[in-house]
Amino acid sequence: MLEAGDFPIQGRGVVLVPFRDEDVTPAYLGWLADPEVVRFSNQRFRTHDADSCRRYLASFAGTDNLFLSIRRDPQGDAIGTMTAYVQRPHGTADIGIMVGARAAWGRGYGQAAWDALLARLLADPRIRKVTGGTLSCNRAMVRIMERAGMTHEATRRAQEIVEGRPEDVVHYARFADR
Repeated sequence: MLEAGDFPIQGRGVVLVPFRDEDVTPAYLGWLADPEVVRFSNQRFRTHDADSCRRYLASFAGTDNLFLSIRRDPQGDAIGTMTAYVQRPHGTADIGIMVGARAAWGRGYGQAAWDALLARLLADPRIRKVTGGTLSCNRAMVRIMERAGMTHEATRRAQEIVEGRPEDVVHYARFADR
């Protein structure tokens, strides 16, 4: 789908570049180990080290899927990551985001990154629909998807347990023709 020449993807105050082996840094590992960063992610149930992260990165090789680094400028430090899992036969992509650098929280970088990747994917004539999902209690993520013009598509009631309570998982989508 996206080729090396398609990067960086520019957003308002952010750029998205392919995640590389050298991006497996102590800061990145720290995000994955920070309970507040992964509070709404199933990453909270895993332990990560440099090798497990490099294996995850390697799983993207030779696929249409994307693992991206969110930065304020192409050579700057990463502030988060994004993924896009592309189903070419269906013309769909499911995207996710983690803004790991707490200093970047609440500054609009997540929205800017989400909007940039969503727009780039929907501009590809092979992609007809982009989806995303989150726990309903993750209000910041729900707002990102709604502000991006995505429509609530489904709710999986009491799907996951967060801090001892069942929580819904909500799914949003946006079609290329809308």
